[in-house]
Amino acid sequence: MKRSLTESSRIKRITNARVEHVDDLLAIEDPLEIQLRYGPRDAQTSRTISVTMRTPGNDDELAVGFLFTEGIIRDVSQIREVKDATGNGVLIVLDEQEVPDLKTSERNFYTASSCGVCGKSSIDAIRISPAHQYATSEAQIKAGLLYELENRLRKQQATFSTTGGLHASALFDLNGQLMMVREDVGRHNALDKVIGAALLTGQVPLVNTILLLSGRASFELIQKAHMAGTSIIAAVGAPSSLAVRLAKETNITLVGFLRESRLNIYSGWERIII
Repeated sequence: MKRSLTESSRIKRITNARVEHVDDLLAIEDPLEIQLRYGPRDAQTSRTISVTMRTPGNDDELAVGFLFTEGIIRDVSQIREVKDATGNGVLIVLDEQEVPDLKTSERNFYTASSCGVCGKSSIDAIRISPAHQYATSEAQIKAGLLYELENRLRKQQATFSTTGGLHASALFDLNGQLMMVREDVGRHNALDKVIGAALLTGQVPLVNTILLLSGRASFELIQKAHMAGTSIIAAVGAPSSLAVRLAKETNITLVGFLRESRLNIYSGWERIII
């Protein structure tokens, strides 16, 4: 049964000294336990990889995307089965011959929805390299196309329009056609859902695509996108210094402060036609 993404709360609303008692819709935030089972059938190991706070929905995509962008698995072909364990848990079962790379995860048990790397237990664990060396897209797109994308994304954000409480990641082709969009209270979760969906449908690497982020572009989001082979990233908000540095190092085009008639290009500007 599909779970609701919102719940109602009775609130007191004050507008210019006018007081009203009204019902307000809130975006749901619930824990998701991501479990991994691997090893030979007669000696399997089960392990909780992370508990992350997320908006329910597309949990299988979130779990698969998380394992991939954290470098724990290299490819979706390693997965034998994805199980909805508890309603607030997903169990990923690997093929018997597959061994996960758990050295790269080094996470503490709990990850807040607002932070994907704050559970890391060492500085070295923050930086992860892709298992595959993808070819970088040299495609060019017009700046005018980017201006239209935020509007197209906003029309697809059904839960955001009612709660104002969710982040979104969206994937477009080079003609600006929407391929998929995912929402979540955690910006890193929204991106993991997109990447997980792309993995499960055989669309990785995401070379000839445009990734649009509804908020700011942090280091971890650029890293996750790099793991999936993304070449063009546009963010409605600001990028961080480490995000720009990583985008330059990995030859990713990074656009920030995307608005109706303006944008900033921080790296890879040769792909944007002005």
